[in-house]
Amino acid sequence: MFRVNNLHEVPGQRKNIESTVEESPQPVALEVRRRLERFGASSLSDVELLALILGPGGSVPSLEIACRICRRWSDLSRLAGIPVAVLAKQAGVSHARARRLLSALELGWRAQAQMEASAVVVRRPEDLHSLLRREFQGLDRERFLALYLDTRHRVRGVETVSVGTLNASLVHPREVFKSAIGISAAAVIVAHNHPSGCPTPSSDDLELTARLDRCGKILGISLLDHLVAGDVEIVSIREYGWPAVVKD
Repeated sequence: MFRVNNLHEVPGQRKNIESTVEESPQPVALEVRRRLERFGASSLSDVELLALILGPGGSVPSLEIACRICRRWSDLSRLAGIPVAVLAKQAGVSHARARRLLSALELGWRAQAQMEASAVVVRRPEDLHSLLRREFQGLDRERFLALYLDTRHRVRGVETVSVGTLNASLVHPREVFKSAIGISAAAVIVAHNHPSGCPTPSSDDLELTARLDRCGKILGISLLDHLVAGDVEIVSIREYGWPAVVKD
């Protein structure tokens, strides 16, 4: 493993040297790819997986950058919600590499969430707390989720309906129930986070809940609950005090 330094001392040569670094993979990188192809991704370490995700794109070898990232963020879940520009600066990588890394992490977390959600049978709000804490971890904006359940109240789908501002999200009932109709869901649970950290439902939350409840009744798809996540607690509006149905 090596690092190209002082490229400014060779006028006009930076592009050529960087190209050589990326077009002539190190033996270590080649060995990682061969092991992936032969034994699968589970045979690789966190550093090796990160190196493959980062890929080519600069003068510093991806394995060296991957080591740097794992030293700084031993818990990779802490990368959730970090803006591309911030990650690029803190990790010392290009914006392209930062985008690849955040996209891959998000895809992995979504796949894991779908696997875990499919095994969840919702009998009480607490059954969803683990899933929701992972979905909302590290967010500085409101994110509104819809969870679609079958007749046995097993989670069959999780969808991000909208991403809002620091203290609000815009949600229309049709966006919540569109996918529910498409997958023939029997019931829906909605959830969103409060970036302020306080999980107490706002008047807007209660009004939206009443509208969704009314729409669900018309469509024959029950709205079972609306969960509001803060830093520590998750409040069930069903238990908090279900609002009266309002007329549009």
